[in-house]
Amino acid sequence: MSERTALTELANFVGRSSLASEDMAVRNRALAGITGRILPRKRSVGDLLGVVLALSARTRRMVQDPVSIDLDVFAPGGARAIRLSLDQR
Repeated sequence: MSERTALTELANFVGRSSLASEDMAVRNRALAGITGRILPRKRSVGDLLGVVLALSARTRRMVQDPVSIDLDVFAPGGARAIRLSLDQR
């Protein structure tokens, strides 16, 4: 079994990230990739319209009265075939 400790492994660590490269162009590409994933991208009109429609549909559902459903399922012998319990809010 190896006698290495966590500190020895840390001392022998070699960074393999593009950000540790000697070439400035490679580092710039890596940074551009990171910032491109972090910064918001431009949204199209269709994206914005989809958000507006989703919010209006959600608002309509929130103001509607809750719905209750009665479900009766019986086995051929007449006994209940299903017991269904839902969270009552």
